[in-house]
Amino acid sequence: MPISTDFQTRLYPHLETIAAQFGTPFHIYDEIGIRQGMQRLRAAFSQFDYHQYFAVKATPNPRILQILKDEKSCFDCSSIAELILARRVGASGHDLLFTSNNTTSQEFDVALSDGGSILNLDDDRLLDKLPYVPDMISFRLNPGSDLGNAIIGKPQDAKFGIPKERYVNAYQAAQDQGVKRFGLHMMAVSNERDVDRHLAGIRVLLEIARQLHEQLGIVPEFINIGGGLGIPYHPDDIPLPLEQLAVGIWELWQGYDFLQNAKLFTECGRYITGAHGVLITQAINIKNSYRHYVGVDANMSALMRPGMYDAYHHIDVLNKPSEPTQLVDVVGALCENNDKFAIQRDLPKIDEGDLLIIQDTGAHGHSMGFNYNGRLRPAELLLRQNGQVDLIRRAETLTDYFATLDVETNSITL
Repeated sequence: MPISTDFQTRLYPHLETIAAQFGTPFHIYDEIGIRQGMQRLRAAFSQFDYHQYFAVKATPNPRILQILKDEKSCFDCSSIAELILARRVGASGHDLLFTSNNTTSQEFDVALSDGGSILNLDDDRLLDKLPYVPDMISFRLNPGSDLGNAIIGKPQDAKFGIPKERYVNAYQAAQDQGVKRFGLHMMAVSNERDVDRHLAGIRVLLEIARQLHEQLGIVPEFINIGGGLGIPYHPDDIPLPLEQLAVGIWELWQGYDFLQNAKLFTECGRYITGAHGVLITQAINIKNSYRHYVGVDANMSALMRPGMYDAYHHIDVLNKPSEPTQLVDVVGALCENNDKFAIQRDLPKIDEGDLLIIQDTGAHGHSMGFNYNGRLRPAELLLRQNGQVDLIRRAETLTDYFATLDVETNSITL
Protein backbone atom coordinates (compact mmCIF):
# COMPACT_ATOMS: atom_id res chain seq x y z
CA MET A 1 0.00 0.00 0.00
CA PRO A 2 1.15 3.61 -0.21
CA ILE A 3 4.02 4.25 2.20
CA SER A 4 3.32 6.18 5.39
CA THR A 5 2.47 9.84 5.02
CA ASP A 6 5.36 10.60 7.36
CA PHE A 7 7.92 8.77 5.20
CA GLN A 8 6.51 10.35 2.06
CA THR A 9 6.60 13.86 3.56
CA ARG A 10 10.23 13.48 4.57
CA LEU A 11 11.35 11.82 1.32
CA TYR A 12 9.45 13.06 -1.75
CA PRO A 13 10.40 16.76 -1.63
CA HIS A 14 14.07 15.78 -1.70
CA LEU A 15 14.02 12.87 -4.17
CA GLU A 16 15.27 14.82 -7.17
CA THR A 17 18.24 16.05 -5.13
CA ILE A 18 18.95 12.55 -3.81
CA ALA A 19 18.73 11.06 -7.32
CA ALA A 20 21.08 13.73 -8.66
CA GLN A 21 23.61 12.93 -5.92
CA PHE A 22 23.53 9.13 -5.99
CA GLY A 23 22.09 8.29 -9.42
CA THR A 24 19.25 5.86 -10.07
CA PRO A 25 18.15 3.21 -9.40
CA PHE A 26 18.49 2.80 -5.63
CA HIS A 27 16.65 1.43 -2.62
CA ILE A 28 16.18 3.89 0.24
CA TYR A 29 15.10 2.87 3.75
CA ASP A 30 13.47 4.89 6.51
CA GLU A 31 15.22 4.65 9.89
CA ILE A 32 12.25 6.10 11.78
CA GLY A 33 9.80 3.61 10.29
CA ILE A 34 12.09 0.65 10.95
CA ARG A 35 12.52 1.62 14.59
CA GLN A 36 8.78 2.07 14.96
CA GLY A 37 8.13 -1.36 13.43
CA MET A 38 10.36 -3.03 15.99
CA GLN A 39 8.86 -0.99 18.82
CA ARG A 40 5.34 -1.97 17.83
CA LEU A 41 6.20 -5.67 17.93
CA ARG A 42 7.73 -5.39 21.37
CA ALA A 43 4.73 -3.45 22.69
CA ALA A 44 2.19 -5.91 21.24
CA PHE A 45 3.86 -8.93 22.85
CA SER A 46 4.87 -7.24 26.10
CA GLN A 47 2.83 -9.68 28.22
CA PHE A 48 5.21 -12.46 27.13
CA ASP A 49 8.88 -13.02 27.82
CA TYR A 50 9.31 -11.97 24.21
CA HIS A 51 12.34 -12.10 21.91
CA GLN A 52 12.29 -10.98 18.28
CA TYR A 53 14.91 -12.47 15.95
CA PHE A 54 15.07 -10.31 12.81
CA ALA A 55 15.22 -12.43 9.65
CA VAL A 56 18.53 -11.19 8.23
CA LYS A 57 17.62 -12.55 4.79
CA ALA A 58 15.00 -9.80 4.47
CA THR A 59 17.40 -6.84 4.59
CA PRO A 60 21.00 -8.00 5.04
CA ASN A 61 22.70 -4.67 5.54
CA PRO A 62 24.77 -4.01 8.68
CA ARG A 63 23.46 -0.45 9.04
CA ILE A 64 19.91 -1.81 9.18
CA LEU A 65 20.95 -4.59 11.56
CA GLN A 66 22.62 -2.06 13.87
CA ILE A 67 19.41 -0.04 14.06
CA LEU A 68 17.50 -3.18 14.99
CA LYS A 69 20.08 -4.23 17.56
CA ASP A 70 19.70 -0.80 19.15
CA GLU A 71 15.98 -1.62 19.39
CA LYS A 72 16.80 -4.87 21.24
CA SER A 73 16.35 -7.22 18.28
CA CYS A 74 18.16 -10.54 18.04
CA PHE A 75 18.88 -12.13 14.65
CA ASP A 76 17.66 -15.14 12.69
CA CYS A 77 20.30 -16.36 10.22
CA SER A 78 20.19 -19.04 7.55
CA SER A 79 23.72 -18.94 6.11
CA ILE A 80 27.33 -18.27 7.04
CA ALA A 81 27.21 -14.82 5.45
CA GLU A 82 24.18 -13.86 7.52
CA LEU A 83 25.86 -15.09 10.71
CA ILE A 84 28.91 -12.96 9.92
CA LEU A 85 26.75 -9.90 9.27
CA ALA A 86 24.93 -10.30 12.59
CA ARG A 87 28.16 -10.86 14.49
CA ARG A 88 29.66 -7.74 12.94
CA VAL A 89 27.04 -5.64 14.72
CA GLY A 90 27.80 -7.33 18.03
CA ALA A 91 25.32 -10.21 18.18
CA SER A 92 26.61 -13.43 19.73
CA GLY A 93 25.54 -16.59 21.52
CA HIS A 94 21.81 -16.98 21.97
CA ASP A 95 21.18 -13.59 20.37
CA LEU A 96 21.56 -15.62 17.17
CA LEU A 97 19.17 -18.24 15.88
CA PHE A 98 20.47 -20.42 13.04
CA THR A 99 17.51 -21.63 11.01
CA SER A 100 18.78 -23.43 7.95
CA ASN A 101 17.86 -26.27 5.65
CA ASN A 102 19.97 -28.61 3.55
CA THR A 103 22.80 -27.60 5.88
CA THR A 104 26.47 -28.57 5.66
CA SER A 105 28.79 -29.48 8.52
CA GLN A 106 30.84 -26.36 7.75
CA GLU A 107 27.79 -24.16 8.35
CA PHE A 108 27.14 -25.81 11.70
CA ASP A 109 30.80 -25.28 12.64
CA VAL A 110 30.40 -21.54 12.07
CA ALA A 111 26.99 -21.38 13.76
CA LEU A 112 28.34 -23.06 16.90
CA SER A 113 31.50 -20.96 17.08
CA ASP A 114 31.79 -17.70 19.02
CA GLY A 115 29.48 -18.63 21.86
CA GLY A 116 27.14 -20.82 19.85
CA SER A 117 23.90 -19.84 18.14
CA ILE A 118 20.63 -21.54 19.00
CA LEU A 119 20.25 -24.23 16.34
CA ASN A 120 16.85 -24.66 14.73
CA LEU A 121 17.18 -27.92 12.82
CA ASP A 122 15.20 -28.73 9.71
CA ASP A 123 15.72 -32.50 10.01
CA ASP A 124 16.63 -34.87 12.82
CA ARG A 125 19.33 -36.46 10.64
CA LEU A 126 21.26 -33.20 10.89
CA LEU A 127 22.12 -34.14 14.49
CA ASP A 128 24.88 -36.34 13.06
CA LYS A 129 26.45 -33.36 11.27
CA LEU A 130 26.93 -31.29 14.43
CA PRO A 131 30.54 -30.83 15.61
CA TYR A 132 29.43 -31.28 19.22
CA VAL A 133 26.23 -31.59 21.24
CA PRO A 134 24.89 -28.04 21.76
CA ASP A 135 23.23 -26.92 24.97
CA MET A 136 19.97 -26.01 23.23
CA ILE A 137 18.19 -26.84 19.98
CA SER A 138 14.79 -26.67 18.39
CA PHE A 139 13.36 -28.52 15.44
CA ARG A 140 11.23 -26.99 12.70
CA LEU A 141 7.79 -28.57 12.50
CA ASN A 142 6.10 -29.28 9.19
CA PRO A 143 2.41 -29.64 10.16
CA GLY A 144 1.55 -31.55 6.98
CA SER A 145 -1.85 -29.89 6.59
CA ASP A 146 -3.54 -27.07 4.74
CA LEU A 147 -2.14 -24.41 7.10
CA GLY A 148 0.10 -22.86 4.46
CA ASN A 149 -0.62 -19.93 2.17
CA ALA A 150 0.16 -18.72 -1.34
CA ILE A 151 3.86 -17.90 -0.86
CA ILE A 152 4.95 -20.97 1.12
CA GLY A 153 2.31 -23.28 -0.35
CA LYS A 154 0.90 -26.36 1.33
CA PRO A 155 3.21 -27.60 4.10
CA GLN A 156 3.18 -31.18 2.81
CA ASP A 157 4.65 -29.91 -0.47
CA ALA A 158 7.31 -27.77 1.22
CA LYS A 159 10.93 -28.79 1.71
CA PHE A 160 10.96 -27.26 5.18
CA GLY A 161 10.64 -28.99 8.51
CA ILE A 162 10.03 -32.38 10.08
CA PRO A 163 6.66 -34.09 9.49
CA LYS A 164 4.55 -33.97 12.63
CA GLU A 165 4.42 -37.79 12.66
CA ARG A 166 8.21 -37.85 13.26
CA TYR A 167 8.50 -34.73 15.38
CA VAL A 168 8.48 -36.37 18.82
CA ASN A 169 11.01 -38.93 17.60
CA ALA A 170 13.38 -36.13 16.61
CA TYR A 171 13.40 -34.79 20.17
CA GLN A 172 13.90 -38.29 21.52
CA ALA A 173 16.95 -38.64 19.27
CA ALA A 174 18.31 -35.32 20.51
CA GLN A 175 17.79 -36.38 24.14
CA ASP A 176 19.61 -39.63 23.42
CA GLN A 177 22.59 -37.60 22.20
CA GLY A 178 22.64 -35.54 25.38
CA VAL A 179 20.74 -32.37 24.49
CA LYS A 180 19.06 -31.01 27.62
CA ARG A 181 17.33 -27.76 26.61
CA PHE A 182 14.74 -27.38 23.86
CA GLY A 183 12.49 -25.05 21.95
CA LEU A 184 9.90 -25.58 19.22
CA HIS A 185 9.54 -23.84 15.88
CA MET A 186 7.04 -23.65 13.06
CA MET A 187 6.55 -21.28 10.14
CA ALA A 188 3.77 -22.48 7.86
CA VAL A 189 2.76 -19.14 6.30
CA SER A 190 4.49 -16.13 4.78
CA ASN A 191 3.18 -12.57 4.44
CA GLU A 192 -0.08 -13.62 6.10
CA ARG A 193 -2.49 -10.93 7.35
CA ASP A 194 -5.27 -13.21 8.59
CA VAL A 195 -5.22 -13.62 12.39
CA ASP A 196 -7.25 -16.85 12.36
CA ARG A 197 -4.79 -18.51 9.98
CA HIS A 198 -1.89 -17.56 12.25
CA LEU A 199 -3.70 -18.83 15.34
CA ALA A 200 -4.61 -22.12 13.66
CA GLY A 201 -0.94 -22.85 13.11
CA ILE A 202 0.08 -21.77 16.61
CA ARG A 203 -2.63 -24.02 18.07
CA VAL A 204 -1.07 -26.99 16.23
CA LEU A 205 2.39 -26.10 17.52
CA LEU A 206 1.23 -25.82 21.12
CA GLU A 207 -0.50 -29.18 20.94
CA ILE A 208 2.74 -30.73 19.71
CA ALA A 209 4.47 -29.07 22.67
CA ARG A 210 1.98 -30.85 24.92
CA GLN A 211 2.91 -34.19 23.34
CA LEU A 212 6.59 -33.54 23.94
CA HIS A 213 5.88 -32.66 27.56
CA GLU A 214 3.72 -35.70 28.20
CA GLN A 215 5.81 -38.27 26.31
CA LEU A 216 9.37 -37.03 26.88
CA GLY A 217 9.06 -34.73 29.88
CA ILE A 218 10.30 -31.78 27.85
CA VAL A 219 9.52 -28.31 29.20
CA PRO A 220 10.22 -26.01 26.23
CA GLU A 221 12.29 -22.93 26.94
CA PHE A 222 10.78 -21.15 23.96
CA ILE A 223 8.06 -21.40 21.37
CA ASN A 224 9.13 -19.86 18.05
CA ILE A 225 6.10 -19.00 15.89
CA GLY A 226 8.34 -17.94 13.01
CA GLY A 227 7.91 -14.86 10.90
CA GLY A 228 5.14 -14.70 8.34
CA LEU A 229 3.42 -11.58 9.65
CA GLY A 230 2.11 -9.86 6.54
CA ILE A 231 2.02 -6.27 5.36
CA PRO A 232 -0.57 -4.67 3.04
CA TYR A 233 1.14 -4.29 -0.32
CA HIS A 234 -2.04 -3.32 -2.18
CA PRO A 235 -4.01 -0.18 -1.22
CA ASP A 236 -7.11 -2.34 -0.67
CA ASP A 237 -5.34 -4.82 1.63
CA ILE A 238 -6.42 -4.85 5.26
CA PRO A 239 -3.43 -4.59 7.61
CA LEU A 240 -2.70 -7.39 10.05
CA PRO A 241 -4.29 -6.49 13.42
CA LEU A 242 -1.13 -7.20 15.39
CA GLU A 243 -2.54 -6.48 18.82
CA GLN A 244 -5.50 -8.83 18.15
CA LEU A 245 -3.05 -11.56 17.16
CA ALA A 246 -1.03 -11.03 20.35
CA VAL A 247 -4.17 -11.34 22.49
CA GLY A 248 -5.17 -14.50 20.64
CA ILE A 249 -1.78 -16.11 21.24
CA TRP A 250 -1.88 -15.12 24.92
CA GLU A 251 -5.30 -16.73 25.34
CA LEU A 252 -4.07 -19.96 23.73
CA TRP A 253 -0.91 -19.89 25.85
CA GLN A 254 -2.92 -19.92 29.09
CA GLY A 255 -4.18 -23.42 28.30
CA TYR A 256 -0.71 -24.92 28.73
CA ASP A 257 0.55 -24.73 32.31
CA PHE A 258 3.99 -26.10 31.45
CA LEU A 259 4.59 -23.09 29.15
CA GLN A 260 4.18 -20.42 31.80
CA ASN A 261 7.95 -19.80 31.96
CA ALA A 262 8.57 -20.32 28.25
CA LYS A 263 9.71 -17.47 26.02
CA LEU A 264 7.87 -16.42 22.88
CA PHE A 265 10.11 -16.01 19.83
CA THR A 266 9.28 -14.44 16.47
CA GLU A 267 11.60 -14.10 13.49
CA CYS A 268 9.91 -11.32 11.56
CA GLY A 269 11.67 -9.55 8.72
CA ARG A 270 9.12 -8.14 6.31
CA TYR A 271 6.84 -6.85 9.09
CA ILE A 272 9.63 -4.61 10.41
CA THR A 273 11.35 -3.32 7.28
CA GLY A 274 9.10 -4.15 4.33
CA ALA A 275 6.96 -1.01 4.28
CA HIS A 276 9.91 1.22 5.14
CA GLY A 277 11.86 0.97 1.93
CA VAL A 278 11.24 2.04 -1.66
CA LEU A 279 12.98 1.49 -4.99
CA ILE A 280 13.59 4.72 -6.90
CA THR A 281 13.94 4.33 -10.64
CA GLN A 282 13.85 6.64 -13.66
CA ALA A 283 11.80 6.28 -16.82
CA ILE A 284 14.25 5.99 -19.71
CA ASN A 285 12.14 4.72 -22.63
CA ILE A 286 8.50 4.94 -23.69
CA LYS A 287 7.33 2.28 -26.14
CA ASN A 288 3.97 1.83 -27.86
CA SER A 289 3.31 -1.69 -29.10
CA TYR A 290 0.28 -3.87 -28.42
CA ARG A 291 0.58 -2.27 -25.00
CA HIS A 292 2.02 0.96 -23.69
CA TYR A 293 5.37 0.26 -22.03
CA VAL A 294 7.32 2.44 -19.64
CA GLY A 295 10.94 1.29 -19.55
CA VAL A 296 12.84 2.15 -16.37
CA ASP A 297 16.50 1.91 -15.40
CA ALA A 298 15.84 -0.75 -12.74
CA ASN A 299 14.97 -4.33 -13.55
CA MET A 300 13.94 -7.42 -11.65
CA SER A 301 17.51 -7.98 -10.48
CA ALA A 302 16.70 -5.11 -8.09
CA LEU A 303 13.23 -6.41 -7.16
CA MET A 304 12.22 -9.86 -8.27
CA ARG A 305 9.02 -10.27 -6.21
CA PRO A 306 6.68 -9.14 -9.05
CA GLY A 307 8.31 -11.53 -11.50
CA MET A 308 8.66 -14.41 -9.04
CA TYR A 309 5.36 -14.17 -7.14
CA ASP A 310 3.24 -11.93 -9.39
CA ALA A 311 3.42 -9.61 -6.37
CA TYR A 312 1.84 -6.16 -6.35
CA HIS A 313 4.00 -3.15 -5.45
CA HIS A 314 2.34 0.25 -5.41
CA ILE A 315 3.94 2.87 -7.66
CA ASP A 316 3.94 6.66 -7.42
CA VAL A 317 5.21 9.02 -10.10
CA LEU A 318 7.02 11.96 -8.53
CA ASN A 319 5.43 15.39 -9.01
CA LYS A 320 2.75 14.13 -11.41
CA PRO A 321 -0.94 14.83 -10.84
CA SER A 322 -3.10 11.74 -10.40
CA GLU A 323 -5.10 12.56 -13.55
CA PRO A 324 -5.03 11.85 -16.40
CA THR A 325 -3.91 8.23 -16.15
CA GLN A 326 -2.61 5.81 -18.72
CA LEU A 327 -2.70 2.00 -18.72
CA VAL A 328 0.92 0.82 -18.81
CA ASP A 329 3.36 -2.00 -18.16
CA VAL A 330 6.40 -0.80 -16.20
CA VAL A 331 9.34 -2.90 -17.38
CA GLY A 332 13.07 -3.39 -17.01
CA ALA A 333 15.73 -4.34 -19.54
CA LEU A 334 16.21 -8.06 -18.90
CA CYS A 335 15.71 -10.57 -21.69
CA GLU A 336 12.77 -12.05 -19.78
CA ASN A 337 9.13 -11.13 -20.29
CA ASN A 338 8.42 -11.34 -16.55
CA ASP A 339 10.82 -8.44 -15.96
CA LYS A 340 7.89 -6.20 -15.06
CA PHE A 341 7.17 -4.09 -11.98
CA ALA A 342 3.54 -3.46 -12.99
CA ILE A 343 1.24 -4.98 -15.57
CA GLN A 344 -1.64 -3.01 -17.06
CA ARG A 345 -1.51 -0.50 -14.22
CA ASP A 346 -3.30 2.87 -14.33
CA LEU A 347 -0.58 5.44 -13.63
CA PRO A 348 -0.23 9.17 -14.27
CA LYS A 349 1.11 9.89 -17.75
CA ILE A 350 4.84 9.17 -17.57
CA ASP A 351 7.53 10.89 -19.59
CA GLU A 352 11.20 10.04 -19.98
CA GLY A 353 13.12 11.37 -17.02
CA ASP A 354 10.29 10.96 -14.52
CA LEU A 355 11.11 9.34 -11.20
CA LEU A 356 9.01 6.36 -10.13
CA ILE A 357 8.73 5.27 -6.51
CA ILE A 358 8.16 1.51 -6.26
CA GLN A 359 6.97 0.94 -2.74
CA ASP A 360 7.31 -1.66 0.03
CA THR A 361 10.73 -2.90 -1.07
CA GLY A 362 12.32 -2.76 2.39
CA ALA A 363 12.34 -6.56 2.69
CA HIS A 364 13.22 -9.18 0.07
CA GLY A 365 14.02 -6.45 -2.44
CA HIS A 366 17.73 -5.85 -2.79
CA SER A 367 18.48 -9.08 -0.93
CA MET A 368 16.95 -11.26 -3.67
CA GLY A 369 18.99 -9.58 -6.39
CA PHE A 370 20.95 -11.39 -9.09
CA ASN A 371 23.13 -10.68 -12.15
CA TYR A 372 21.34 -12.23 -15.12
CA ASN A 373 22.29 -10.48 -18.37
CA GLY A 374 25.19 -8.96 -16.44
CA ARG A 375 22.82 -6.44 -14.87
CA LEU A 376 24.15 -4.92 -11.68
CA ARG A 377 22.42 -4.53 -8.34
CA PRO A 378 21.72 -0.95 -7.24
CA ALA A 379 22.82 1.06 -4.24
CA GLU A 380 21.10 1.15 -0.87
CA LEU A 381 20.54 4.42 0.99
CA LEU A 382 19.30 5.22 4.48
CA LEU A 383 17.12 8.20 5.38
CA ARG A 384 18.21 8.84 8.93
CA GLN A 385 16.22 10.25 11.81
CA ASN A 386 17.97 13.61 11.49
CA GLY A 387 17.09 13.92 7.78
CA GLN A 388 20.56 13.00 6.52
CA VAL A 389 20.78 10.49 3.68
CA ASP A 390 23.63 7.98 3.86
CA LEU A 391 24.95 5.57 1.25
CA ILE A 392 24.93 2.21 3.05
CA ARG A 393 25.75 -0.02 0.08
CA ARG A 394 27.26 1.20 -3.16
CA ALA A 395 25.95 0.03 -6.49
CA GLU A 396 27.72 -2.91 -8.07
CA THR A 397 30.22 -2.19 -10.83
CA LEU A 398 31.42 -4.13 -13.83
CA THR A 399 34.66 -4.66 -11.92
CA ASP A 400 32.63 -6.49 -9.24
CA TYR A 401 30.89 -8.56 -11.90
CA PHE A 402 34.10 -9.66 -13.62
CA ALA A 403 36.12 -10.17 -10.42
CA THR A 404 35.21 -13.86 -10.09
CA LEU A 405 36.56 -14.51 -13.60
CA ASP A 406 40.05 -13.39 -12.58
CA VAL A 407 41.25 -16.83 -11.47
CA GLU A 408 44.58 -18.55 -11.10
CA THR A 409 45.21 -21.57 -13.30
CA ASN A 410 43.45 -24.52 -11.69
CA SER A 411 42.70 -27.56 -13.79
CA ILE A 412 42.58 -31.30 -13.71
CA THR A 413 43.51 -33.75 -16.45
CA LEU A 414 40.98 -36.52 -17.00
